[in-house]
Amino acid sequence: MSEINEGKKSEYRVAVGIDVGTTYSSFAYAHKKAPREIYPYTDWPEFSGRFKTPTALLYDEGFKNLKAWGFPALAERPTRRNKNSTSKPVERFTLHLGSMENKSPLPNGLDYKKAITDYLRELSKIIKQTIANIWELDFFTHVVLVLTIPTEFDDNAIAIMRACAFEAGLLRNLNSRNLVFITEPEAAAIHCMESLKQHNLQVGTNIMVVDCGGGTVDLTTRQLLDDDKLSEITERTKDFCGGSYVDQEFLNFLRCRVGTSTINLVNDKHYHQLQYVLQEFCRKVKIRFSGDKSEFVPVDLELDELCPVLEKYCKGEYLNRMEQNDWRVRLNFEDVKAMFDPVVERIMLLINAQLRSSNNSSALILVGGFSESKYLQSRIKQEFSTKVRVISIPPQPATAIIKGAVTYGMKEEVHTSRVLKWTYGTSINKKWKQGDPEERKLPGGRINRFDRLAKKGTQVDERVTRTFYPCCKHQRKIVIDIFITSEDDAKYCDDPHVKPLGRLSIELPLSLNDEICFITFTLTFDDFEIQACTEVSNIGERYETTFYLDV
Repeated sequence: MSEINEGKKSEYRVAVGIDVGTTYSSFAYAHKKAPREIYPYTDWPEFSGRFKTPTALLYDEGFKNLKAWGFPALAERPTRRNKNSTSKPVERFTLHLGSMENKSPLPNGLDYKKAITDYLRELSKIIKQTIANIWELDFFTHVVLVLTIPTEFDDNAIAIMRACAFEAGLLRNLNSRNLVFITEPEAAAIHCMESLKQHNLQVGTNIMVVDCGGGTVDLTTRQLLDDDKLSEITERTKDFCGGSYVDQEFLNFLRCRVGTSTINLVNDKHYHQLQYVLQEFCRKVKIRFSGDKSEFVPVDLELDELCPVLEKYCKGEYLNRMEQNDWRVRLNFEDVKAMFDPVVERIMLLINAQLRSSNNSSALILVGGFSESKYLQSRIKQEFSTKVRVISIPPQPATAIIKGAVTYGMKEEVHTSRVLKWTYGTSINKKWKQGDPEERKLPGGRINRFDRLAKKGTQVDERVTRTFYPCCKHQRKIVIDIFITSEDDAKYCDDPHVKPLGRLSIELPLSLNDEICFITFTLTFDDFEIQACTEVSNIGERYETTFYLDV
């Protein structure tokens, strides 16, 4: 638990939305004087023109120095100088913030928090320089940062991201108010509100957001309220079936041509060359594929030029066949469709399941990098046009999340409620009564119990308020412990499934006229961080804190 530094929202002039994704990252920015003019950054090192850069880092031995990040860390065209390079970048390190099993292992000696911090540090240099080139202002005072997060991030993950952002130089103080968080689907929904207005959606309409990223596909359903506000009505669902899994299917295609052991060895010893082949596949095939056979043109890949080291490891029948074909492989329509279909089918299943859990939706918004795929768009329209009245695909769906984050930074009151992933509660001291465990009886005939503040799976309108009284008028301190549990409720705070979130200690004033004062306690779920505010009666003194799990 740490004190929150006060910040004045009226001082914010620029909002920056930042999305550090599993496979790709991006940011956008806008000034409050022109809030509709949101600019995604595209001038990435060595790969200008794209909205995103890979979430990848390249270190020297021992991970002391960072050699490259983004595109330069991931793929490099083979040359005489680097054709034997064996260095391998670090990827998918943000997955270690989540609770998924079988995370991609990191190299020995590298902590995922260091990787996140190093990546944010390089990103912060570009963000600061970009803002400084356009406006004269104090970055830490006049810029609000909105960091998008996956839906499964818990309070601990958010706390780690904040700590990494501070270490990376994005914040002046650890608990600076100019950093707020928003989930990726919520940011996407906020951005798409403008495009949905043309469909005259009524208040009460259910809107499903399908965020198809590089690694994951994330779904949530929201309800349209008055004044274009949104309320979350279902718990989020997700699966690992984003665009990068099409890349994996392409690698499986290559395995059938040159051998599994060949691809594995190249991936292990010459990662940059294999990634260069993948980039060529994305540029020439994946991005252009629409699923329309009449407009498809077969693509030939010259593997001896794109990945010359393949010749070193290819053996036996695979080698004979590749030499006969001059190391050329042809991608036909059926080949490419077979790469897309297993991934697309999983997305179809996710959407169907979300429709059932939300009692159907009248609108579906498709966003995220993989949503740029014409084939995915056509399949979704074909499958769901009779089930969902409006299917909306905004221009540049890859930028919807960061643009929505910028909009959120301009006016944070867009959302009004959310579905909680945890049950929150506190320890309360009550009179022991018959039937209570004898071993839990405290001196004075009292007992400590778990008192639920907010239940998992329910909607909470931003905050929960509770009043606490001292046990007697002479009490000089009140301690409020906050706990979380994955269950709907708990009896006691030391139950196995209950975890401590934080502790708030309040010094009580001497009671005026011997009156017993009381504490108004408010737990706020705004900005995706758990903040607590207390106000002591009689003197009206307020205390604000935020809770963090161990990072």
